[in-house]
Amino acid sequence: MSIFSNCAGGRGRRIALALLLCACAGAVLGADAGAQPVHHAIVIEGMKFSPEVIEVNVGDTVAWTNKDAFPHTVTAENHSFDSKEIASGRSWKFKATERGVFPYVCSFHPTMRGKVVVK
Repeated sequence: MSIFSNCAGGRGRRIALALLLCACAGAVLGADAGAQPVHHAIVIEGMKFSPEVIEVNVGDTVAWTNKDAFPHTVTAENHSFDSKEIASGRSWKFKATERGVFPYVCSFHPTMRGKVVVK
């Protein structure tokens, strides 16, 4: 016997199901509402960005640290960000503020390429 058997015409069953679905949807939607920004690290070493492709969320921060003996840049192909020169042993940070795919390059060494994917 169902706990809803006393409800007229199955109406109680439908109401209970609707309430359950609303509660579940609220829990899923609320899970991301309080998500804290994440800090991601990319190392510049051996004339490459590691990792070359990184996926982040809006609000996250990405920091590039130059471990090579000479300077590099992190320059978006669409010019939406540009670190300018990052000296050896220095870092540069970028905060993701909009969704999209952002290929970038070292303007001093154009064979060095990477990509930030903001979800």
